[in-house]
Amino acid sequence: MMRGCSMVKVRSARWKKSRNLRLLEDGLTVWCESTKSSRKAKARQTFAVTEVECVREGCQSEALRQLSGSVPEKQCFTVVFRGARKSLDLLCSCEDEAQRWVRGLRTLKERVANMTTDQKTLFCYLRRADQNQDGKMSYDEVKRLLQMINIDLSEQYARSLFKRCDRSGDNRLDHIEIEEFCRELLRRPELDAVFRHYSSNGCVLSTAELRDFLGDQGEDASLNHAQSLILTFELNDWAQKNQFMTQNGFTMYMLSRENDVFNPDHVRVYQDMSRPLPHYFISSSHNTYLTKDQVTGSSSTEPYIRALNQGCRCVELDCWDGDKGEPVIYHGHTLTSKVPFKEVIETIAQYAFKASPYPIILSLENHCSVEQQAVMAKHLRSILGQKLLTRPLSDQPLKALPSPEELKGRILVKGKKHTPHLSQLSKSGSSASFSSSSEDELASNNKSTPRKEPTKICSKLSPELAELVVYCRSVPFRGFESVSELQPNDMSSFSESDALRLIKDSGKLFVRHNSQQLSRIYPSGQRLQSSNYDPQEMWNGGCHMVALNFQTPGEQMDLNQGRFLSNGRCGFVLKPSFLCNPTSNFNPENTGGGPGHIPTQLTIRIISAQQLPKINTDKASSIVDPQVWVEIHGVAIDNTRDKTHRIDNNGFNPRWDCTLSFQLQVPDLALVRFVVEDHDHTAKNDFVGQFTLPFTSLRTGYRHVHLLKADGSSLSPATLFIHVKVARRGVPIKTVSERMAAAKAKA
Repeated sequence: MMRGCSMVKVRSARWKKSRNLRLLEDGLTVWCESTKSSRKAKARQTFAVTEVECVREGCQSEALRQLSGSVPEKQCFTVVFRGARKSLDLLCSCEDEAQRWVRGLRTLKERVANMTTDQKTLFCYLRRADQNQDGKMSYDEVKRLLQMINIDLSEQYARSLFKRCDRSGDNRLDHIEIEEFCRELLRRPELDAVFRHYSSNGCVLSTAELRDFLGDQGEDASLNHAQSLILTFELNDWAQKNQFMTQNGFTMYMLSRENDVFNPDHVRVYQDMSRPLPHYFISSSHNTYLTKDQVTGSSSTEPYIRALNQGCRCVELDCWDGDKGEPVIYHGHTLTSKVPFKEVIETIAQYAFKASPYPIILSLENHCSVEQQAVMAKHLRSILGQKLLTRPLSDQPLKALPSPEELKGRILVKGKKHTPHLSQLSKSGSSASFSSSSEDELASNNKSTPRKEPTKICSKLSPELAELVVYCRSVPFRGFESVSELQPNDMSSFSESDALRLIKDSGKLFVRHNSQQLSRIYPSGQRLQSSNYDPQEMWNGGCHMVALNFQTPGEQMDLNQGRFLSNGRCGFVLKPSFLCNPTSNFNPENTGGGPGHIPTQLTIRIISAQQLPKINTDKASSIVDPQVWVEIHGVAIDNTRDKTHRIDNNGFNPRWDCTLSFQLQVPDLALVRFVVEDHDHTAKNDFVGQFTLPFTSLRTGYRHVHLLKADGSSLSPATLFIHVKVARRGVPIKTVSERMAAAKAKA
């Protein structure tokens, strides 16, 4: 890979260009060189191994599928990137070459993922800072390293540290001296302070002292657990043999995923998955086929892969008549490109259950003729096969919808079930919506009152397609007075504005409705740039499929990612009990007591951050001036945010020691969002990174928050170091050290 080789970059059957690919000396960066590139363009034609989401072998992309049959499939592969960056489709000259690059990229990706934070820093930057590649670093090269890792040391301190590490006195640091320099740079005095607080002699932690620390953390405070941590993280043989943890071992433990702010028990599916479908929030996507906005954006199968790999369990397909009798998917009456319906179904079949075993709902927005609806039904049956649910699981009368557990591995179709009488059909050749938005929006415009002339809105519906609708039958919402007439498999779709109005005007009734009937919320048609609404307001009302534009990063998608982070990221999260009771008195607009009301004090001390990236990379001298916001997203009374002060010119190891307090009324619905910004005196602060998680998954004690980019991908190795404390109903959860202090005071 470092020697490099020539490949063909493919964008379509017509667009194919020769490229030279080479792994650079840092072992992390691949240069994809064009012979005609300008110097500025060449700088952009690299990618880091850390940016790669996966490597697909063969013709597993839209562009390469167009070449399938005309080129050997084993000579092709696709590099898929995290975030919005387009995938890289490549054709090699031989099969061995393709295999070398596929194996190599996967190996490097795995190696980087297994590195510690310190190793990543050394691995990424040392070689790049050593400009003449002689294995030693001059003071000027050291200064270059400091800029790379986003730290602005004073000239005096930098020279002092350099001189202290230059044992040989030749004004150059060799490999061992470089490691010492970086070790000094990476020292964590705030971790040292925690260590000394629990260590009786300041040198080591005994097993009992480590156990006390674990108790304060709210973890398993047994001697066995403490001993297992020593065996895992302590590198000193003497300390490990005598069951002690040194300061270095403690630092290794505190930096590990074991100490993440997110509860590790929630990384797996831990909730009861045997409840009826309406008892769950369901991760849902709107306009899933779009890569950008809904006016001029491209339609593609790639967004379906990304959404499904994120655990999305409800995807949308806008279906229209296509050429040669084959339906296509795109945003109708716009300039968005088209993708064949068949290719989308093939993609869903391939990726449906890779991230989650639980059911997928296909929300069909059908604008097709009866003939092409029959083609859709044929493709659904032939491609999805046994995965497609075509009949109820039981012959018994349906009293409640089945559970995610019962529907494991099945794909459900959401749409209309009945066929209107011929006399009710419109005279035009086109048809109205088969599924959600258009007809339901017309119905909901009547302010939740029954429509007087329902036959004026009608559909030409293919019996073959209608047969595939089993548990998700779309019906217009006719008001709460008509709820008793609904069957368990009846569900309605609501525009964001209608759902919000129902929550504000009839919150209690809407919660009760959503305890038994599925609901889907979709963005307003005025969101031409595919922006998103606040999903939290919909979850507060018990809505299930709160559909968002997954292709549009921002706060709303951060909340969605945070909501579905727990329960193994399986796309189903059990709603709180007060949202599942058909007689519930919970009202999201009035939570001053009653169900779900558990006054809780949340105290978060923002201690420090580590290795925050530069935002303005065009300026070599640019250093982050970071400040941290902590936001609470929940019921209206809980929504609040607070911030730390800023730290000037230090993105490497800024330290705040700033305590923020929040009073929560309905903690079971709350999300906690950490946001790091680069403070700017003259303009809006720049976003650096964020992390969002449910309050119920937040761990107490000293924790690290692993930050994410705006697109939801990892910002590793950037972290926050915090301390979390929780007290319910005014009774604090006392730590071991607090109990010891109280005992001493009493004595």
